[in-house]
Amino acid sequence: MPRVQLACTFKVVYEEKDVNLVMVVINSRAKRIEEFRIIVDNGRAHSVCLDLPPETGTNMGPTAFELVVMSFAGCVATMFTFMAKKMRVSISDLDVKVKAEKPENARTVTRANSEIIVKTGESEERIKRVWDQARKNCPVGVLFEQAGVQVDYKLRIAKE
Repeated sequence: MPRVQLACTFKVVYEEKDVNLVMVVINSRAKRIEEFRIIVDNGRAHSVCLDLPPETGTNMGPTAFELVVMSFAGCVATMFTFMAKKMRVSISDLDVKVKAEKPENARTVTRANSEIIVKTGESEERIKRVWDQARKNCPVGVLFEQAGVQVDYKLRIAKE
């Protein structure tokens, strides 16, 4: 599979009177390989093959639409792990499941049900604080909510 190489700028820092404002610049490129098979690249040597299901495409990868939902699940998991580490909360396992719904007459997802299962010996209160920070700081979740997607979260804590 061909690789797409890009130059990438990660962030630009603006300094203004004791305040550092950071603007993250994210680059991406999509390159058609064949029919509906597309390679998307983030400019950091990571690429994903997108395709359509076998009825239309060759089923060599998720659709772009599926990748958005996968990104949401990954973002929730990443932010939960990041916040747990930052808050010194120990977790032994984390599983995030997302079921996104797109009604036939809708142009995009209208609802996303997320189940977050955390295995830990920590108190429920500490895990809920981690979850609160993770939810607030998940950029893909923020995008979903700003786009009007009804996002429902269910946090389950499994004790070790």
